Amino acid sequence: MTKNSIRQTLALGKRSTLELFRQPALVVPSMIFPLFFSFLGNSSFGRTTSLPGFPKVSSYLQFQLAGTIVQGVLFGSVTGAAALATDIENGFFDRLLASPTSRTGILFGRLAGSVLFGAFSTAVFIFALLPFGADVSAGIRGIIAMIISGALISLAVGALMSSVALKTGSSEAVQGTFPLLFILLFFSSAFFPRETMSGIYATIAGFNPISHLVEGIRALSLDGFTASATARAVLVPLAIAIVALVIANSQLNKRLRSN
Repeated sequence: MTKNSIRQTLALGKRSTLELFRQPALVVPSMIFPLFFSFLGNSSFGRTTSLPGFPKVSSYLQFQLAGTIVQGVLFGSVTGAAALATDIENGFFDRLLASPTSRTGILFGRLAGSVLFGAFSTAVFIFALLPFGADVSAGIRGIIAMIISGALISLAVGALMSSVALKTGSSEAVQGTFPLLFILLFFSSAFFPRETMSGIYATIAGFNPISHLVEGIRALSLDGFTASATARAVLVPLAIAIVALVIANSQLNKRLRSN
């Protein structure tokens, strides 16, 4: 990318970030609801930590911290992609195309807001739950790695949802995909370890990519700052993000050709 393209991408990234934080009605629910479900889960399932196969934890909140992070990141990523679809609907996307703006910068500028919000929300969830027993065995280095992981998960999910936005040009279509993500979340190991599952539920959770995203972050929370835990937390979402970006860029090129 040229210096000019980088400046354009940064400007669009600043716009997308400010747009998110200037709409508290969109941002606050993505913070409040995951925390609410976290405390509700701790109240309802706190004693399940003694079940056979459940990993050794200081509290259920420590186990659920990773699921809370991923849940909040899913909320924020869909919001960012819906904003891209809104840009297409109201004609702002076409005005960008008519200007000498980097085409990839349009996509990456929009994703930048989601990535920063993903990192921010991850930090909020960690420090909000720490006083209540959601210990992070990996310490401050692990917390930093978890924040990086949250940003990469946001990039991966945001890119996938942006593909939907670029394909359909409809914010309703993007928002309509969120229930599917929510279903995948509940069919993952976000709330219970796979070791305690059986039958078709265990099979689905094993193939579910969200399980592997959650378990990567959970490894840092439970196992400490090890090379294996850090690799799982960072490399798994990074690999998914790369694939998602390729798909999103392909959809962007298709939309450019159709205009």
